[in-house]
Amino acid sequence: MTLKSHRPAAQDSSDKGADRSAVNAYLVGGGIASLSAAAFLIRDGDVLGHNITILEELDTLGGSLDGSGSAQEGYVLRGGRMLESKYLCTFDLFASIPTLDTSQTVTQETFAWNETMKTSSKSRLVRNGKRQTAPAFGLSEAHILTIERLALEPEAKLRDTSISDQFEPSFFKTDFWFMWCTTFAFQPWHSAVEFKRYLVRFAHMVDGFDRLQGIMRTVYNQYDSMVRPLQKWLTDRGVTFEFNTRVTDLGLTEDGGKIRVTQIDYDRVGQPGSITLAAGDLAFVTLGSMTEGSDVGAMDRAPRLREKTDGGAWRLWETLASGRPDFGNPSAFADHIDESKWVSFTTTLHDPTFLRLVLNLTGNVPGEGGLITFPESSWLASIVIPHQPHFIGQPDDVAVLWGYGLSVDKPGDFVKKPMSACTGAEILSEILGHLRIEAEAEKIIETSTCIPCMMPFITSQFLKRAKGDRPLVVPKGSQNLAFIGQFCELPDDVVFTVEYSIRSAQTAVYALLGLDRSPPAVYQGKYDPRVLYKAYRALHDLPA
Repeated sequence: MTLKSHRPAAQDSSDKGADRSAVNAYLVGGGIASLSAAAFLIRDGDVLGHNITILEELDTLGGSLDGSGSAQEGYVLRGGRMLESKYLCTFDLFASIPTLDTSQTVTQETFAWNETMKTSSKSRLVRNGKRQTAPAFGLSEAHILTIERLALEPEAKLRDTSISDQFEPSFFKTDFWFMWCTTFAFQPWHSAVEFKRYLVRFAHMVDGFDRLQGIMRTVYNQYDSMVRPLQKWLTDRGVTFEFNTRVTDLGLTEDGGKIRVTQIDYDRVGQPGSITLAAGDLAFVTLGSMTEGSDVGAMDRAPRLREKTDGGAWRLWETLASGRPDFGNPSAFADHIDESKWVSFTTTLHDPTFLRLVLNLTGNVPGEGGLITFPESSWLASIVIPHQPHFIGQPDDVAVLWGYGLSVDKPGDFVKKPMSACTGAEILSEILGHLRIEAEAEKIIETSTCIPCMMPFITSQFLKRAKGDRPLVVPKGSQNLAFIGQFCELPDDVVFTVEYSIRSAQTAVYALLGLDRSPPAVYQGKYDPRVLYKAYRALHDLPA
């Protein structure tokens, strides 16, 4: 069984100035990394769209940038990614992608929207049902000195230590930690190197972080606002999407230190098949998956905790890395589910009561406030109410909110069960408890659909790692293979972002095609004295 016929490439695709009209490119995975790589191949590499094939295990594209459901059955978002103005690769790509209505580019739409709807939280933290506007960080001088040391210390010296190895226990009770960890989903046992990278990468956002200033959102959820326009752009150029196709292995020839992909093995709806690559063809593989093994519950059913064997992404990486240390170490990320799992929940509201009460409490209209965290929550739960409608086609009388909990195995404060064992109704009840909504609670629950989702690997990219656990985008000796996504190594940038996936794609395409260009450099606010001065004052809770 083969997916399509292939012509031999006219010449090696990595030759500068090469005629790439005969180059075939195969992209494993249908997430934002692969979609972006396909776009860069076409836009910057002159590869023909109809010579590009994206192989996706599921029946839809988008990977972790998903959005599904309906007003009747309930909408589902496994997660949401924040944007900010220094995501240079993201906005470079989407400056070429029209919105679905073709009135402007996605980049233009996003920047214009965030001029209209600026994030400025008046209730970043809620304690005892009362909002805290611009809460103080509450850091001691020892905490600040540790933060400054981490910002300066070489990654090699931090090695595979955790955040808790670097800070005294009191740090994890500060409001700085509550705001930082819930914005980015860090846990104390996560990698100190990743924490350091975030401190440096977002130094320009420390000032104003107590109000979430500088965080940007798309008009709708990111599937509707980013994935769908990009998919349409690729479809219009002839890109082939093969769904329900799980790649199981790559045929590799290794000779004299040079590695070349010659075959892609796959399973499609239970039928094995393979693709033969010609001399100039390219392969891009998305390693691992944050949302592999996700399981969705319901109002009356808790989601299940699944394993890495419930999908193909981790197994493919394990197969490729076996005996090949330059291909990374997937076990560092896939074999510690208790350290990488959490539960998100999407609530579809058919009655305006909840939004009215939260508006009265927070002082923010939907879309303006960003994440609301309950520091007293045993689950360390947070919610966000986006601008409505959050889905294209969402009825005017329906609203959507999203939330998640980081400590999913602890009993709740109002529902005495671990979040991981709770139904959607129980999770919603717990949130209402922290908001001190009592009289209207029964009505809200009866008119809502709360769908929880257990994600075993959602922060696996934050786990402690050693040098080499994440492979280079283009492994040593590779002639036509590149790794993309959240589990390859990009110095200076930070995982768990759209920007990281897109930067990996841009890096991979330019390298394999031998283009004399590079992705935009990672923004380095640490070299700007104004950024450092503002961050210093913010860390010390000094007025601006």
